[in-house]
Amino acid sequence: MNQATLHQLKVFEAAARHSSFTRAAEELFLTQPTVSMQIKQLTKTVGLPLFEQVGKRLYLTEAGRELFATCRQIFENIAQYEMKVADLKGLKQGQLRLAVITTAKYFVPRLLGPFCELYPGIDISLQVTNHEQILERMSQNLDDLYIMSQIPDNMDVTCEPFLENPLIVFAPNNHPLSKEKNIPIQRLSNEPFIMREPGSGTRRAVQKLFEEQGVAVKVKLELGSNEAIKQAIAGGLGISVLSRHTLLLDASEFSILDVQHFPIQRQWYMVYPSGKQLSIVARAYYEYLLAAAKNIVEQNSYTASLPLNQLTGNS
Repeated sequence: MNQATLHQLKVFEAAARHSSFTRAAEELFLTQPTVSMQIKQLTKTVGLPLFEQVGKRLYLTEAGRELFATCRQIFENIAQYEMKVADLKGLKQGQLRLAVITTAKYFVPRLLGPFCELYPGIDISLQVTNHEQILERMSQNLDDLYIMSQIPDNMDVTCEPFLENPLIVFAPNNHPLSKEKNIPIQRLSNEPFIMREPGSGTRRAVQKLFEEQGVAVKVKLELGSNEAIKQAIAGGLGISVLSRHTLLLDASEFSILDVQHFPIQRQWYMVYPSGKQLSIVARAYYEYLLAAAKNIVEQNSYTASLPLNQLTGNS
């Protein structure tokens, strides 16, 4: 391995991560023949095949998997060193890799903006996906921090709550129940219901409550995004349970039903695998987010048909 170059390792790592020479070339702004040549030279240096092709798919060999893990460690150490040097110089530089649950996209960008102004040398990579994909990314250690509303049950993680995430019952503005108070949860069984897709943390929380209360709702639609659900509610197709953070500035289109056992009290958490050493940049964002969340004044961002203290259960 003495003749392997850092450039070859970067090309190999990208190809291994994407399982594709083409996508590696696109990411690195290289031609595909250049990627193939670099991999070929690295393979010759190692003395063992690094990839094997089965049908149209590219797979790592055992030697390739070992080299891929080694490359990840090398590049992580280099990034840590670069950030440490920048920190010693009184700067914050490097990359912050965040992965967040879909609903978090309604407030995370608002918190990223001031952070980027504070540390202009930091580049942000933000992945927005559902709960199952977050767990998959975490198992592969692809990101620095994860923002989610449900702590993984089967993974050893470090987590820190930083913001409330109440789940509330959304309905169209003209819904007959919108004028009622303290609605028994059993009455939801008479309503057409719109659910998030399987794998959604919100769906799991809602189903858990319904099972505990013996409520069986009529699921009319399953949709894969909060925005699609809000459009369906506004169109009169049914009611749903969503995070209050999805309201933003369009709350006037909806009624929030005052249903017993709601809101479902949840929290937003910053999560990362236990034992993972946060980079200087990730630690800076971690501490910034804890402080910034305390200063969020939700009534300036949201309006709703019920007072904020009633929605969050605070008096």
